[in-house]
This record gives sequence, structure tokens and C-alpha cells, in this order.
Amino acid sequence: MIPFSVLDLCPVIEGNEPADAFRNTLDLARHAEALGFNRYWLAEHHNMPGIASAATAVVINHVANGTRTIRVGAGGIMLPNHSPLAIAEQFGTLASLHPGRIDLGLGRAPGSDARTMMALRRDPATAENFPRDVVELQRYFEATQPNQPIQAVPGAGLLVPIWLLGSSLFSAQLAAILGLPFAFASHFAPAMMEQAIAIYRDRFEPSAALSRPYVMLGLNVFAADTDEEAQYIATSAKQQFLSLRRGTPGKLKPPVHNMDGLWSPAEEAQVRQTLSAAIIGSPDTVREGLRSFIARTGADELMIAGQIFDHASRLRSYALVSEAHRALAGEERSASAA
Repeated sequence: MIPFSVLDLCPVIEGNEPADAFRNTLDLARHAEALGFNRYWLAEHHNMPGIASAATAVVINHVANGTRTIRVGAGGIMLPNHSPLAIAEQFGTLASLHPGRIDLGLGRAPGSDARTMMALRRDPATAENFPRDVVELQRYFEATQPNQPIQAVPGAGLLVPIWLLGSSLFSAQLAAILGLPFAFASHFAPAMMEQAIAIYRDRFEPSAALSRPYVMLGLNVFAADTDEEAQYIATSAKQQFLSLRRGTPGKLKPPVHNMDGLWSPAEEAQVRQTLSAAIIGSPDTVREGLRSFIARTGADELMIAGQIFDHASRLRSYALVSEAHRALAGEERSASAA
């Protein structure tokens, strides 16, 4: 059975502060480690009151310090916001502190709005340099060459695993050309998922980093003891996507029993399309949904997301996903033995 991992947007819920989000993040990471999840990623977003992981490398270190075995990384760092050398030094430091456990996923989006981009001192045109910046960053992680004028300290020689992230076709093509693993953001942009996977696999060129294509797909899963409860807890994520569509991001709202009256028909259609790949339901519903999604996509790994207001419900959701993973793995072993 393919590995399952966790994408944590470090949600700040209504009534709480970022400090509460960091405590919940570490608690969820320890929970995920005990359940056998493969890796735990955090993402760079700025000027978002409901997401506390803006200083992504710092939060990664917080999680890695509080866990023992699970891989921890960025899903992702928005490279155009930074110099490749600075990111090499940050993740070289993380890899030195936590050997063999750090991943670096890279995106080319700003992770913010236009005004925030200016506050970050980012030139919008820097996105055009993304391919060159990725290659530069790779070189900083390679062994230092004689008379090399600039090196990442720490970083040189550590070969921190680099992933390319995307929600369109651009990064799929670049990941294929560079021979890097590819993670598609189907948890919020599923429309181009199958096309991006096909392009990546068809055009993949083996590299020193990777001999064959490797696809990880983001997937929202809201699991609960009943289908009705799962639909209920998923309404917090629906409200968050609705707020983003309206340009009014805020803290994660409590769930509601009915979304009617909160959105217009057009907004409802937009949010439903955003969550069209999501799996929402009871253990049986989730297991069948996961089986179908894996069969349809041929994913090599799933990165499970789920913005859930109540922390205990969030822990329960990931526990149910883990149970579904074990059940599917058992079915796979039985089929192989038959």
C-alpha cells in the first residue's frame, strides 16, 4: 500500500491565537507519527489570519524537535519569495539538526496577495526565474567544488530532498525535466490533476535524485464515525474556501449544520469544485473513497489535508484515515497472496 502523509496548514481557529495553533500542530504531528504516517508537511502562507505557518522553517523545527521518526518538511516554500541561498541555509540547518528527516517542497506561487508580495519585497517577475532558482538551490546542497565562491553553510553536501509542488501544468513539466518528485495540489485545485500527472509521467527524465517518476497528491479527507458528522465537520473548510474566494481570509470558523444562506449558488459551485476530490464520510465511505482515488490516479503517495475546527475531531479524522490505510494494505496483501 502506498504511504499516507499529513499536510498541516497550522490552522488558527476562531477564539484562538497562533500559539494555540502551534501546540495543536505538535500534538497532531505526534499523533500522526504514532499512527504511522510517512511525513508531515507545513506550508508557507502570508497575511492569512487563519494560517500560522508563515515562518515555515521555524515551525518545521518545532515539529521535528517534538517528534522522533516522522519526516518533516515544507509543502511548500514559495521560492520566489526568497533567495535560493537563504533557503539552502535554512534547510541545511534543519537537515543538520534532524538528519535524514527533512523534506523541501518548492512552489512558485506567492502564498499571498499582491499587496503582501510588496511587503515581502518580492518582484512579481521573480516567478519567471523559478526554474533557474530551483537549479541554483539544488547546487547548494551538492558537495562543495574547489574554489567555489559561494556555498551554503550548513547545506553543502547534505542533498536535502527537493520536491516540486504545483496546481497547474508548469511545475509538472519542470519536475519531469529535472527528474524530481512531484506533488500536485489536488486538495484545492483538482481540475488539472489528471493532466498534470500524465505530463509529468510522460516527460519524466531520470536524474541523480530520482530514477522513476514519483507522484504525491494532496487530498482533503474529513472522516468521522458517521457520514452526517463528517459532512458537519467539513463545513469549516467550506467556509474557509468561501472566505478566500471573497478575498476576506480569516480564522477557521466553527462548523455549521447547513451552509444554505452562507453562500450564493455561484459561490457554492466554486467551493464544491475546489473540494471535488475531497473524501467526506464514515470509515466505510472513506475507505471506499481512498480505494477509488488511488486506483484512478495511480498515486505513489497521498498527502492528507483536513481543516477541522475541533482539535479532537481532527485527531479522530486522521486516526480513521490510518485505519482505512491499514485495511486497504491488508486487502492488498490478501490479493497478492491469492
